[in-house]
Amino acid sequence: MSAANTGVTSLASAALPMPVPAEEYDSCPVTDVVRLMSDKWSMVVLVLLGRRSHRFNELHRSIDGISQRMLTRTLRGLGSSGLVLRQVRPTVPPSVEYGLTPLGESLLEPLSGLAEWAVRNWPEIAAARNRVPTS
Repeated sequence: MSAANTGVTSLASAALPMPVPAEEYDSCPVTDVVRLMSDKWSMVVLVLLGRRSHRFNELHRSIDGISQRMLTRTLRGLGSSGLVLRQVRPTVPPSVEYGLTPLGESLLEPLSGLAEWAVRNWPEIAAARNRVPTS
């Protein structure tokens, strides 16, 4: 979790202090990226932009239920993290396109692996949830 652990290839083999200090957990790069990806709309925006660049309204029409405000916030968050690039085209009126940066493109493979795992294991997850009584 700390800077010393950034080269760890397996989460299961990472040495963690006990208890895990909250400050260290909060500053962990893995925690930061998981928080970014756990946003309601980030993954679908990344997947759509992974197919091709989109203009804002194209993206907005492509995602049922997202408000313009949330799409703007999501694009800004992904942009400030270096995953999405906002390009202004010098047309009249100016047009803006959003696309993935090379860093954003490099995230698609691990996200695909997570998606495959989720689909493959969803029946077992759903069954476990059905066995656990809710409070």
